Amino acid sequence: MARKNAAQKAAAAAKAALEGKDQPTASASGAAEGGDEVVAPVKSKKQQHRKDKPWDTDDIDHWAILPFEAEVDGKKHDPFLEESSFATLFPKYREVYLREIWGHVVSALDKQGISATLDLVEGSMTVKTTRKTFDPYIILKARDLIKLLARSVPFPQAVKILEDPVNADIIKIGNIIRNNDRFVKRRQRILGPGGSTLKAIELLTQCYVLVQGNTVAAMGGHKGLKEVRKIVLDCMKNIHPIYHIKELMIKRELAKDPKLAEENWERFLPKFRKRREKKKASETWVPPPNTSGANDMPLGGGPVEEQQMQEGPAKKKTKMEKKVYTPFPPPQMPSKIDLQLDSGEYFLKPSQKQEKEDERRRAKQAAASSARQDERAKAFIAPEEPAARAVVGGGEKEKKKKRKREAGEGDE
Repeated sequence: MARKNAAQKAAAAAKAALEGKDQPTASASGAAEGGDEVVAPVKSKKQQHRKDKPWDTDDIDHWAILPFEAEVDGKKHDPFLEESSFATLFPKYREVYLREIWGHVVSALDKQGISATLDLVEGSMTVKTTRKTFDPYIILKARDLIKLLARSVPFPQAVKILEDPVNADIIKIGNIIRNNDRFVKRRQRILGPGGSTLKAIELLTQCYVLVQGNTVAAMGGHKGLKEVRKIVLDCMKNIHPIYHIKELMIKRELAKDPKLAEENWERFLPKFRKRREKKKASETWVPPPNTSGANDMPLGGGPVEEQQMQEGPAKKKTKMEKKVYTPFPPPQMPSKIDLQLDSGEYFLKPSQKQEKEDERRRAKQAAASSARQDERAKAFIAPEEPAARAVVGGGEKEKKKKRKREAGEGDE
């Protein structure tokens, strides 16, 4: 085993010398001379068969999306083995517009080798590959094109989806909220006053956004589409878009600083929390009855409980008494026919039933009429007037005057 290890070391040293390594290997002679032992750098097993690539320089962008050409070195691509097709329905109100621009749609797709069909009877649009199609991914781009046209995106904007860096996302928002009024209000938040919020979202995400009905159509890059989807879904969950807009603005400013490229940005981003807290029952203050409560608040920030104890004991909540459990169901209520059988009305003739119904109606009208007359008669009843207030000391003065008057007449 030792002989094998020594042979392996010798082979490695010889290979390193052949590769142009000028560094001396560790040997007994070097150790004998007293110098430091120098170990030749040996390549790893992965790097042993790697060769230098002089054509691969740093100025080459390996992530660049190269266009898919119809011909490569003067040779055309072979046709596809199978035909792929996609179809989508469109609403009735889009029929007139699609008729006008369908010629432009066909010409734009024909350049890519895709055939398009508009069916006005069925209300559908269909795209499929042909023998001239050379790009295998273009059929998915054509599918997104007819989807965007069905969702009211204008053709000049929708045709940009055929470009490589542009992608599309259709966000469904109709099944998130059941209440229709609440849904309309939250959808309006995406637009904002005069479309200002929507414009801010488009500028920060570099995407085209269109709110139509129960969907939101977006076009742009992958990162921008991800942000748009998050903003729209959070808006329908009662999180205002202005919070996300503020966060995106801060991120855009942080991206300009190269020193922060490798750092975590969480400390710079705002953290929004719900500040709505439920008040405790002990903290709520209730004024005493028959008062305005303006001067009954305890002064000096005193505890509310002491003030409430002075007013009297708090009202106790009435507890519902538990019903006694019985395994038997409650008795069935009599139906309308059962009541008619008990009263004998079921066996009356139709004319007799009508006469009885008229009599009951007249009695009800007479009772209501008498009640109205009594209510009107109350206005003509004179209210009870209180007794006249006696004048203090007025009776004695009148008696004295009368006595003087009688005394003067007697003297004469």
